[in-house]
Amino acid sequence: MDKEIIFLPITDSTNEEAKRLAQKDAKEGTVVTADVQTAGKGRKGRSWHTGEKTTLAMSFLLRPYENVGLLPDQASMITLVAAVSVAKAIEKMMKKTGVKEVPEILIKWPNDIVINGKKACGILTEMQLKGCDIDYVVVGIGVNVNQNGFPEDIEDIATSMRMETGFSFDRDELLDGIMNEFGHFYPLFCSKKDLSLLKDTYEELLINKNREVKVLDPKGEYQGIALGIDHEGQLLVKLADGNIRPIYAGEVSVRGLYGYV
Repeated sequence: MDKEIIFLPITDSTNEEAKRLAQKDAKEGTVVTADVQTAGKGRKGRSWHTGEKTTLAMSFLLRPYENVGLLPDQASMITLVAAVSVAKAIEKMMKKTGVKEVPEILIKWPNDIVINGKKACGILTEMQLKGCDIDYVVVGIGVNVNQNGFPEDIEDIATSMRMETGFSFDRDELLDGIMNEFGHFYPLFCSKKDLSLLKDTYEELLINKNREVKVLDPKGEYQGIALGIDHEGQLLVKLADGNIRPIYAGEVSVRGLYGYV
């Protein structure tokens, strides 16, 4: 995938800027990155704080229907492809930098990147339809790179690459690494239009696997053991009665992570 990188000193949200460019017929592979976001977005409408020159804030544009015929109900799997790409890029960059012992870099389903048990990255994928088909998909990624600390309300659950290693990292190099990894994994996904070729790699990084999880469902929360994912990226949870329930979307807490005890 060809890349065209657009850098902005400040923007409201790299996702919003990428969507504006998409509406002006920007090509697949357009990447937007910014030093500062004034209205960075997380999941479920939450805000994502972008520290000046410490966070990698990036969004890139895909046109998966136009190029590979992807259907709207398959687009959510792109988020998991991005998560694998980010985790692999962070690991490779840490090794390259010379960290003696690379910390544990895992994925909390579906798309949080967790370093030593704390969140270091969030991913937000947004889709725009044209009729019944996908017009474009924007993948937004925010990585805590060089922060030395976080506000009191999130200091127990958030971390950065620098805090976990003592090293500073080049954000531009990390962006390039993420896009290179995505350029490897995305064609595997597109070839099958599912995660069958990435399932093993994803599960090797899945912090949920074989651990007790709590699922927050509108009909009532319940607990079980996460077994892994299926080819569509759903989290498979084994309930107390032995039944296995696939989780397509929603909040899933992992015992021992982010304060869930």
